[in-house]
Amino acid sequence: MVEPKDYDNDFENKWCPGCGNFLIQKAMKQAFADLDIPPEKILFVSGIGQAGKTPHFMNGNMIHCLHGRALPVATGAKIANHDLNIVVNSGDGDCYGEGGNHFLAAIRRNIDITLMVHNNQVYGLTKGQASPTSALGMVTKIQKSGVTSSPFNPLAIALAAGAGFVARGFSGEPEKLTGLIKQAMNYRGLALIDILQPCVSFNKINTNQWYKDRVYDIDTTAHDVSDLAAAIGLSLEWGEKIPTGVLYEKETVPFHKRIGVLQDKSLISQPFDGKKTAAAF
Repeated sequence: MVEPKDYDNDFENKWCPGCGNFLIQKAMKQAFADLDIPPEKILFVSGIGQAGKTPHFMNGNMIHCLHGRALPVATGAKIANHDLNIVVNSGDGDCYGEGGNHFLAAIRRNIDITLMVHNNQVYGLTKGQASPTSALGMVTKIQKSGVTSSPFNPLAIALAAGAGFVARGFSGEPEKLTGLIKQAMNYRGLALIDILQPCVSFNKINTNQWYKDRVYDIDTTAHDVSDLAAAIGLSLEWGEKIPTGVLYEKETVPFHKRIGVLQDKSLISQPFDGKKTAAAF
């Protein structure tokens, strides 16, 4: 039986004390253990940033990519080996900024991966400048007169682009986040969890208490997760009340099942004939 400690490794953790990433990591380990997935059966893919460091502190297979490029690499890995459980850890800057176009492409392709975006509304690794999700007017060390761009709404964008599983979590509620991760891992297609998490060093506005005063659980008895319009409505809620949980879920066909030659076999299982392959080009 897999236990959370099976995902421990010996690398020294460099996150700031109190960082929300610690609880996200805890929820990940518990979710994988609950699903009985051993470390050798998971591939972690990440980009640049504090969220991108998550796989450094986890036992398992890992690919660390260029800034914003985790999703195309994860796409190639899933096409190559359908049996891999692929988890992408990315930050709001890494995924929605540098990787914004890859974010949209991965949704449209419906790559069968779990995408966890650690959303702290700043660039934490590069010392606190505004990210795509920073609030309009937010003052940072770089934007001293306040952010002048409207914030990116990842959940609304994902729903509009056709994502089949869209959820929001909060690092301050690791037990609930564990449940969301398990649901996402069991989903066949791209599963997005936008995870609200405090940056204790560079974001003094969206603190752990700020989130605790605002987040609320989506009422699963009243909300129909297959209702796209209702999900979009929830995705637009922000400010005094912020919904967490699964906003939307529908059955979809993942990318590798849309391609005839990949439906039954991964690329690594395909027969190879060098002469025929050369002739094809």
